[in-house]
Amino acid sequence: MRAAHALLSASSAQRWIRCPPSARLSATKADRSTKFSEEGTEAHELGCFKVKQSLGLVGKEADPTSTLKYFTSEMDAHTTDYAVFVLELFDKAHDACREPMLILEEKLDYSRWAQEGFGTVDALVIADSTMYVCDFKFGANLVSAEDNAQLRLYALAALETYGYLYDIEKVCMCIFQPRREHISMSVKSVVELYEWAETVVKPAAELAYAGEGSFCPGEHCTYCRVAAECRARAEHFQETVQKSDTEPVLLTDIEISELLSKLDGFISWAKSVQDFAFSAALKGKQWPGFKLVAGRQGNRSFSDKKAVEAAALEAGYSDIYKKDILNLTDLERLFGKDNFKTIFGNFVTRAPGKPTLVPESVKGTAIQIQTAAEIFSAEPISEEDI
Repeated sequence: MRAAHALLSASSAQRWIRCPPSARLSATKADRSTKFSEEGTEAHELGCFKVKQSLGLVGKEADPTSTLKYFTSEMDAHTTDYAVFVLELFDKAHDACREPMLILEEKLDYSRWAQEGFGTVDALVIADSTMYVCDFKFGANLVSAEDNAQLRLYALAALETYGYLYDIEKVCMCIFQPRREHISMSVKSVVELYEWAETVVKPAAELAYAGEGSFCPGEHCTYCRVAAECRARAEHFQETVQKSDTEPVLLTDIEISELLSKLDGFISWAKSVQDFAFSAALKGKQWPGFKLVAGRQGNRSFSDKKAVEAAALEAGYSDIYKKDILNLTDLERLFGKDNFKTIFGNFVTRAPGKPTLVPESVKGTAIQIQTAAEIFSAEPISEEDI
């Protein structure tokens, strides 16, 4: 079982560093457990077990699978992939160091820079001059290791705890996210990390611990406990376009671009407000002008499939079954990736990605779209070209 979160936790550092007063304000709200957070906790427990079992540190009797509420074949496959990833890093460390260190699910302290600050790191691998800090993300929301405050705080805490044992010069911070088939890495020198701790973390932590500083809405608001009620966040979206009698009736291209840059955040904020209001209403909260009503009934389903089979046979119907090929993912797990590719590779197709409008900073080649004017202005095709 993991330790409770600190006020200035590593997992919320991306937020309290940018928006210091949010730390104390969030602490006034209870931490709500969700299916996704519980599922993530179970995946971490199973992944840790698989690493330890592979190293002979625990036996089969320690397998937590039977006690997991959300265990599925998908979780089984992804936690195995995570264990393999960590063990590969440990093997790599053996090539560079006679006695590398592997630490799993350990509580680390970084209170030197953030009062009462601590967090639980998923995996640490230390080999002389290099330290690997690994974070297992079981969720589907893409996470990058670049400029990741959580990983950096884990790295600093690990340096404080184990730095005297090794001459660590650089830290490789890793995000392993199997549901997105995503591995992200960021390398920083120890000097760079300590400089960041003193110039960025320490001053922000002092403000956050005191409940002071300025509110600063942004992407980091997503998991804030008061995101739905935060006035600064609401004003941030309301001020995107200011009404003026002198402005043109239609939005300019620049204004639309500015709106697009905030649209994902706006949708997330609007949804959080809606969810907050609905949750409160279920507990008896009366919102002026709104009421709770019964929604559309759910889809029909059979309460007893065996009874349905018996009733169909009695009525003279036996062909009530449907059979189909397993989906690609299940077949790949059944046959193994290599065998699957050998046997079925020639039959696998992938539809092209749906065009998406994203900021220029996002990786990817821009699609070249011909306008109607460009198409009709092209040279006509001659009879010889046909």
